[in-house]
Amino acid sequence: MVLAGGKSLRLGREKALERLNKQTLIERTIGCLSPICQTILVVTSQEQFNLIAAAGLKGRVIVDFYPGRGALGGIYTGLASADSFYSLVVGCDMPFLNRDFLRYMIDITPDFDAVVPRIDDMLEPLHAVYSRGCLSPIKELLNQDRLGISPVFNLVKTRYVSKDEITKFDPEYLSFFNINTQDDLKKAEKLVRQREERLTVREGGI
Repeated sequence: MVLAGGKSLRLGREKALERLNKQTLIERTIGCLSPICQTILVVTSQEQFNLIAAAGLKGRVIVDFYPGRGALGGIYTGLASADSFYSLVVGCDMPFLNRDFLRYMIDITPDFDAVVPRIDDMLEPLHAVYSRGCLSPIKELLNQDRLGISPVFNLVKTRYVSKDEITKFDPEYLSFFNINTQDDLKKAEKLVRQREERLTVREGGI
């Protein structure tokens, strides 16, 4: 599940369709998820639906059931619309997702309602796995106008992915890098160039 309903106020334009290395951010995200997810759901707002739907993405685009209620409403919408019991949830603005790490999170999901990375005291709820068992607690929070995601993890059986586990796959924690501003986009472009340069060096045998 890809959440693409944010207003992109700090960037000033639709960040899901912002280009990075010849791909839109959402294309890049879906490209990472497709090999490990049976189906892709893209949750967006009514205002953004036509733009996202017209992008020709691989996946089903659905409108948020709870407009204006933030990512929590988007997660509820995706879980309620998904065919599977478990859903991997990521933001559309996370260009450096690590497929091996995501697969690891999926593999440890059985017996839990949620799997979420935790670095020190920081949770990454937009890089997490949720089960349909989270629907009722999320709906209760939405009805109470409690729109933060973190309280969900106190209401369901949660597996926290430790810093040590994360580091095995992603020592720089780039999985959680997200783009909110023009400066973030410039940093992402620089990181992409650096990765390409390292790849070129390895392929050249230097």
